[in-house]
Amino acid sequence: MKELTVQATTENIQAVTEFVDRELEALDCPMRVQMQIEIAIDELFGNIAHYAYAPETGSATVQFGFEEEQRTAVITFIDSGKPYDPLTAEEPDTTLSAEEREIGGLGIFLVKKTMDDISYEYKDGKNILHIRKRLI
Repeated sequence: MKELTVQATTENIQAVTEFVDRELEALDCPMRVQMQIEIAIDELFGNIAHYAYAPETGSATVQFGFEEEQRTAVITFIDSGKPYDPLTAEEPDTTLSAEEREIGGLGIFLVKKTMDDISYEYKDGKNILHIRKRLI
C-alpha cells in the first residue's frame, strides 16, 4: 500500500489527485473510472480540508491499495479531525430543482453512486473512510 500525508487544505487536493492518478495510470485504469475517482477525491478530501479541523488545519493521509483479483482500487482517507461519518448524512432530494434543494450533501451522494463500495469507521481518534472502485 502506498500513502501520501499532506496538510488537509484545498490547495492539496491536486497533490492527492496526482498521487492517485499515478497509481491508476500504472494499472491501465479506464479514463471514465479515473475521472469518477478524481471527483470522489475532490469531494472527500475537500470535505476534510473544509471541516475536519476547522477553523484550524491538520494533516490527512491518503492510502492507495489495489486488490488484483477483483481489479479494485482501494483509496483510504485518514484524518484526526472531528469525528464525522459522511455516510449518515441525509441524502439530497434529487427530485427538487437546484433552487429548491438544500445546500450540501450532493457530493457525498455522487460518491456513493459512483463508487462500488464506501465505508467509514472512527478508530483510535481517527476518521477512516475507504472507497473501492473496480477498474473495468
